[in-house]
Amino acid sequence: MSERWGEALEQAGRLLHDASRILIIAHIRPDGDAIGSLLGLGLVLEAAGKQTSLVLADGLPTNYKFLVGSEKIVTRPEGDYDLIVTVDCSDLKRVGQVLDGYPGPDLNFDHHITNENFARLNLVDSGSVATAELLAVILPQMGFALNQPAAAALLTGVVADTLGFRTSNMNPRALRTAADLLEFDIDLPEIFDKTLLLRSFEAIAYWAAGLGRIERKDGLVWTALTLQDRKAAKYPGRDDADLINVLSSITNIDIAVVFIEQGHGKVKVSWRARPGLDLTPVARSFGGGGHPAAAGAEVHGQLVEVQTRVLKATSVLLGIEEPAVRMAKTHNS
Repeated sequence: MSERWGEALEQAGRLLHDASRILIIAHIRPDGDAIGSLLGLGLVLEAAGKQTSLVLADGLPTNYKFLVGSEKIVTRPEGDYDLIVTVDCSDLKRVGQVLDGYPGPDLNFDHHITNENFARLNLVDSGSVATAELLAVILPQMGFALNQPAAAALLTGVVADTLGFRTSNMNPRALRTAADLLEFDIDLPEIFDKTLLLRSFEAIAYWAAGLGRIERKDGLVWTALTLQDRKAAKYPGRDDADLINVLSSITNIDIAVVFIEQGHGKVKVSWRARPGLDLTPVARSFGGGGHPAAAGAEVHGQLVEVQTRVLKATSVLLGIEEPAVRMAKTHNS
């Protein structure tokens, strides 16, 4: 990793060491890797004497409030900064509106194979299982010492993005990095519980709406979540509450898709695929990105129309007949 980047890693370290006020941003609808990377990097830089602003456009999901320092996360930046850093963002659209009025990012730390290298300096390693893993490895190489709260946040990012070390991209290096982070006296069972297992009543009620209209066509399974579903369940987020991971656990399924209505003529699409399939071409065709087995996109259009287009493209990938959209159409008529 450091050998491949060479001067780029040294330059990134100099930028971080020389800056006094640093803005760090992760993506909209933040997941565990976005939050762990944001908080881990911020806590390390704060311990090094930097003033940091940690920004998530959609705010912090409640299940991650157990992380030390999570109260530092805000929804918009204020003032001027010497350095702007993004973490876990494959493209600039993923930061939302938080950079309106600010220059483009100086540093981009990420692990998505579809990253568009949009910053002045891009440290992107698709071989890392999570952006948090990447940061855990390179922060000490750049001269920054990890501490217990930062290590806990980074390990949370690794656990979340690998679904507890069980995604197909897991490798020995990632496990060694996780073991190194555990040396900081971290409560791993708590991270598993808060990140992967425990759900709010509202999240389960939200799932119920999606599970009630689940459909299948050959190796493809899908469902949709509407704005009304979110309102009825009183679910506070704009994501699917990880329903996509429930669908992807169904046996004899090649691809799972969840459509999440966002309002303002937009629909969030999440795909999961069995190992051996590559979702990135279909995700890119809708302006999104991600990984071969896990990808997403935010698509302009009404829910039923977006479902029709996305299911058609996904069916082509599987070589099956295009499925008909029924349940979501009935629900949103």
